[in-house]
Amino acid sequence: MNLSTTTQDTLSLHADLLALGVGADLAGLDRVEVRGIDLRAWAKRNRFSGSAGSALVIPGVPGVAAEALALIGTGKGRAIELVKAAAKVGRTARSLGAQSVVVDLPGASAEVVSTHVLSGNYVYDKFKPEKSRKPALKNLTIRGEASIASDVATFARWQSMGRDLINAPASHVYPESLADWAREHLGAIPGVHVEVWDPARLEAEGCVGLLAVGRGSARPPHMIRASYRPDGAKAHLALVGKGITFDAGGLSIKPSSGMQTMRCDMGGAATVLAAFGAIAEAGVKVHLDVLVAAAENMVDGNSYKLGDILTYPNGVTVEIHNTDAEGRLVLADALLHASRIEGVTHLVDAATLTGACVVALGSDFTALFTDSEDLATELHTAAERAGEGLWRLPLHQDYVAKLKGEWGQLKNVGGREAGSTTAALFLQHFVDGPTWAHLDIAGSSFHDKACGRCAAGATGQPIATLVEWIRAKA
Repeated sequence: MNLSTTTQDTLSLHADLLALGVGADLAGLDRVEVRGIDLRAWAKRNRFSGSAGSALVIPGVPGVAAEALALIGTGKGRAIELVKAAAKVGRTARSLGAQSVVVDLPGASAEVVSTHVLSGNYVYDKFKPEKSRKPALKNLTIRGEASIASDVATFARWQSMGRDLINAPASHVYPESLADWAREHLGAIPGVHVEVWDPARLEAEGCVGLLAVGRGSARPPHMIRASYRPDGAKAHLALVGKGITFDAGGLSIKPSSGMQTMRCDMGGAATVLAAFGAIAEAGVKVHLDVLVAAAENMVDGNSYKLGDILTYPNGVTVEIHNTDAEGRLVLADALLHASRIEGVTHLVDAATLTGACVVALGSDFTALFTDSEDLATELHTAAERAGEGLWRLPLHQDYVAKLKGEWGQLKNVGGREAGSTTAALFLQHFVDGPTWAHLDIAGSSFHDKACGRCAAGATGQPIATLVEWIRAKA
């Protein structure tokens, strides 16, 4: 991928596609003068109004050196609208098979534009017939004065790798293959050490959640741990990800329709692995650890059962009331071990944890839970810079009572009300020491249908938010 900026007149640049930003009610369109065509009349005739994320493609425009011209709606030019516009450029380029694109979006920085054009250009087509695939971008030129940061392409590549992990079928991504992926891709980065715990090691380390959840599958669970220790780092952070590579629900089995896209239940794992990889390859001066609890939640005569009680190494006992609330059980193992890493001051986990989060916030927002005002502000600032949705929900301590067990200290579910909050409160029992935040990405990390910003499947959220946050902490 070749990324560059230019100060030349974009109408004169040769490319497969020239994308021009146009504001609401066609504001700014008059700045574009071409021969022999009334662009305003053309736009009105095709009902293009310049709303954020809309597009109108016009091939062979006289006076435009590019093969086609795309008018891209930027709305009122707000930051989130410019992000939508940039992503729409990428989506439009992919649908046309354009491999060289020039982008002119007034008001947006070259770095924001390039990041979100590349994100929008992503599509998972590994299993599509070769003849039906459209090529990805090869050359991207942004109109702007500033140069594009050298690690934009690095981030885009890691984000795409994370999305590939989520989109890949469970026949290809399972606990052991995910561990192999981490060894191959993270382990190849200088200064990164990767360690994988097999079931024997999990038992020795007291990872009772992973062992219970993974018991019903022919594929054994694993804990993936990676560390990055560059010289000169001042901050020490840790990331934890839920890696349920397929979720059938266990004995509390899901209906068939509910299992169809359950390969995405390892979205938290892919998110933190991709963020870790981007940070380490870019050489950011921060000490960083990532832990991924990977298992399949299947149905078998050996599956863990309702009424079972798990005793974690910190003494917390958990009574199983729903085997489909398995993510918090495996995260508990990872959070316990992440909390005990010497020097870690801040810990963030990411998980496709609750359907309640999707009901509350829909698909555009990640839910944030933390009792730290400072960390909440840092993550919101990072999300704003990244152009991703983040919304804080209450970590209301009174709701811990909903988790009170009958035979153990806690139940693994807290009832219908405030389901995302009770899940976060459950996790809080396994964090001791670091300042902690939980990101519920059940809605934001995977879309069943394509939208203006991305293709159907993994969205890449909130990888950019984590990368921005880690950079700021460093």
